[in-house]
Amino acid sequence: MEGTAAAGVAASAGALAGLKVIDLSRVLGGPFCTMILADHGADVIKLEPPQGDETRDWGPPFREDGGERTASYFIGVNRNKRSVALDLGKPEGRAVLLALLEGADVLIENFKPGAMERWGLGYEADLAPRFPRLVHCRISGFGATGPLGGMPGYDAILQAMTGLMSVNGDPTTGPLRLGTPIVDLATGLFSAVGILMALFERAQSGRGQFLDMTLYDCGMALLHPQAANFFLSGRRPAPLGNAHPNIAPYDKFPTRTCEIFVGIGNDGQFSRLTREIGRPELAADARFQGNAARVQNRAALSAALAAAFAEQDGYALSERLIRAGLPVGPVLGVDEATAAPQTAERGMVTALGAYRGLGTPIKLSRTPGGTRRPPPGFGEHTTEVLAEHGLKEAELAALREQGALPAARRK
Repeated sequence: MEGTAAAGVAASAGALAGLKVIDLSRVLGGPFCTMILADHGADVIKLEPPQGDETRDWGPPFREDGGERTASYFIGVNRNKRSVALDLGKPEGRAVLLALLEGADVLIENFKPGAMERWGLGYEADLAPRFPRLVHCRISGFGATGPLGGMPGYDAILQAMTGLMSVNGDPTTGPLRLGTPIVDLATGLFSAVGILMALFERAQSGRGQFLDMTLYDCGMALLHPQAANFFLSGRRPAPLGNAHPNIAPYDKFPTRTCEIFVGIGNDGQFSRLTREIGRPELAADARFQGNAARVQNRAALSAALAAAFAEQDGYALSERLIRAGLPVGPVLGVDEATAAPQTAERGMVTALGAYRGLGTPIKLSRTPGGTRRPPPGFGEHTTEVLAEHGLKEAELAALREQGALPAARRK
């Protein structure tokens, strides 16, 4: 990758400076959570098993760096962390983990329920008595309880099982997976919120607690407004494509140059839209007076708007309409969106040396977050971190000899 000037680099120590996070999580939900914390100053120590976080191999594309090949998937959610290679399958590795937990504020992991307990690292029996202020966040597929308790969970499977796929797509596609791993990402976000709640409560009580975060619960929590509609009407929601089940017009339309999305939320916006596009008679049409009528006559309204937009320059039209206070925008590709002037102005593409990624959306006025260090190589900071925790070189050498500190990824 070509070197780039620094952009979106942290300009303060961050709102979470001084927070120590031990991160045993892999793949997406947990790492996304801990990147949010690290972006805002938390010292996130990422403990990787001998084989490393498997997303290091989820490519192409890959970054080649000093003989180490790292996939973009890993790079995208692991900046601002330090990596320690540690084998928890060995008693010596577990002893190192306990040493790292001294003074730690948060432990986050995504092992199957029961795994930490089998290692003698369960929260209630083992960790809470020794580290009473520790906040322990576990991310799992289904949790430990219920008919599916203890079963593994993966984003697409949870999209299917929580009903999200059933409301995505359109009548011709049937249920369709969302293009982004929305359940994993939402679980990471909910987990970050939960951790901060627990830390806030700890400031009052002096005690940590256990967070039981599941992909299943977080996927279910995303079913708005479809679940609310179902609870009130008793009717199973159906996929509508780009249309909204409760609002019209709320859809994608073709123009001469690009597709645009129109999302009209009230009668005032609808009336203004019809004037701006030279079709004021649509607002006077009885079929389109009031949102309920527009939803009922969605097909006729969409046809009329499509005809009005067909020969327009979609980019110019979107610009004019949004400046008129209307929710309209062009449908952009990822390349276009990341290159947009608004993206640059808001620091939503960040760069540091050869690293380039999405910036933090959390903008704090006094303690802004941002990029501090690029995503780590496997075990890049093992010696540095363990030396900070009091381990001498002879102890490190013994741990390496015992295989508790892998020097290279196990293939």
